[in-house]
Amino acid sequence: QVQLVESGGGLVQNGGSLRLSCIASGSILRINDMGWYRQAPGKQRELVADVRSADSENYADSVKGRFTISIDNAKNTVFLQMNNLKPEDTAVYYCHANVYLPMDMRDEFWGLGTQVTVSS
Repeated sequence: QVQLVESGGGLVQNGGSLRLSCIASGSILRINDMGWYRQAPGKQRELVADVRSADSENYADSVKGRFTISIDNAKNTVFLQMNNLKPEDTAVYYCHANVYLPMDMRDEFWGLGTQVTVSS
């Protein structure tokens, strides 16, 4: 119905940068919001950042000042620019979207995840 495909993960050294992208496709009338979550081994999945519009962004305290989320509504794409990465940022990063669908329906969707590894 709706697919979210992430890209941009990888291995980077402490202090390095990565940019994640997520493209939503399928039966989308309108995207309400998109965001990024992450899950490290042995830990619960946690919100990293989400965005509703250009002036409505939300960040976890641990990434404020280092990560920037942005959205291209025309292309149903969300980005996460991650700077000054730390080993504790190592996790699988998942894209998430709340989507308005045909027939006045709304649902949430998840991507399969992309691995981010920060070496010390």
